[in-house]
Amino acid sequence: MNRIPSVDLKEFLSENPKEKQKFIDEIGKAYEDIGFVALKGHFLSDELVDKLYAEVKKFFDLPENVKKKYEIEGIGGQRGYTSFGKEHAKGRTEGDLKEFWHFGQYVEDDPKLEKEYPANVIVSEVPEFNAVGKEAYQMLEKTAKYVLRALALHLGLEEEYFDKYIRNGNSILRPIHYPPITEEPKAAVRAAAHGDINLITLLMGAQGKGLQVQNHEGEWIDAIAEPDELMINVGDMLSRHTNNKLKSTIHRVVNPPKEAWGTSRYSIPFFMHPVSDMPLDVLDSCIDEENPKLYPDITAGEFLHERLIELGLVKK
Repeated sequence: MNRIPSVDLKEFLSENPKEKQKFIDEIGKAYEDIGFVALKGHFLSDELVDKLYAEVKKFFDLPENVKKKYEIEGIGGQRGYTSFGKEHAKGRTEGDLKEFWHFGQYVEDDPKLEKEYPANVIVSEVPEFNAVGKEAYQMLEKTAKYVLRALALHLGLEEEYFDKYIRNGNSILRPIHYPPITEEPKAAVRAAAHGDINLITLLMGAQGKGLQVQNHEGEWIDAIAEPDELMINVGDMLSRHTNNKLKSTIHRVVNPPKEAWGTSRYSIPFFMHPVSDMPLDVLDSCIDEENPKLYPDITAGEFLHERLIELGLVKK
């Protein structure tokens, strides 16, 4: 496997059973083989994508002291701004060469979850930033719901198996700015090799070189999407839930060649998380004699807390 397979969500949404099954088979095979697909036919319009990038750029162009107003202590970076170099990959001490923002869930009809999640942070200096962020969040969440429905069918589950766990889930939309590199980095990269924590990640902004995925042979391959595609990968929660049948693949964002150091890079991943009480116990259908159960039982909330400590975002 030396390239990322491309699939089209319109096939799954079609009324044609053969086309729907074709999508299920293709995305299932891709996630068993390499854990990544490039997806066409999602719910983000070109206009919304352009507006989101424009608003994100306006925010990151604000002076440092203004951005830091929106860095909220005590919530593990789950909402608002996280400043440059603060986050590092699991097992590393060097901070990644990035700053980012977090939009979180817009809870409907669930006062308990509304109390559990931190409130979204409103940026007064960029009037459209929050409204455009909310719209993009909801379109990405909708896209993710149908991807998970296809995966449920691939795993032999009811099509809507994941729906109850992702409704009002603890998902995060993370606009990232990788600023120009001004001096030779000692050991840091824009994003060190890592696996994602969540169920699936939907990534905007993988159109140029930078994102790389490690295949089963240990080779790093470029993951480059077409302009109308999202890059979507399996996270550790889904990999664990399926006993590694679906692969959470290690990936990274490498520094550009020296002649391109003066340029910024923007990317916008959507991390699809379930509600915190979702059991991530290994599915019975993914256990057999050749594939014994690999993981103890745990909830999504417990697993997330463990990983945020490992990432340096939450203190023990």
